[in-house]
Amino acid sequence: MLGDRVQLQQVVLNLIMNGLEAISKTGQGERELLISSSKDEASNVNVAVRDSGEGLDPANVERAFDAFFTTKPDGMGMGLAISRTIIESHGGRLWATSNSARGAVFQFTLPVASENHE
Repeated sequence: MLGDRVQLQQVVLNLIMNGLEAISKTGQGERELLISSSKDEASNVNVAVRDSGEGLDPANVERAFDAFFTTKPDGMGMGLAISRTIIESHGGRLWATSNSARGAVFQFTLPVASENHE
């Protein structure tokens, strides 16, 4: 996969920090943050950050990626908007869903560089 290492690190770090903040607010059950990566049948790299926090309000899932939209008392509402812009500028996609048990899953996919590209 080709891309700006610093920008992609910023995306992953933002998703991890958001997940850690989400699980720090929950007082019940296990606190888990799972990070996984895989390659799909279309040769895309998929990265998922799953947390066991409070989860997502279905009404605000897409709004979470809007600039200046935040659910945090001290948030600026820029992290996810910037992250989505970075991923899209690399030819990928960033989205969020609810975790099956509880919490949220933020995922992105990026295309794999062709084998003859150096």
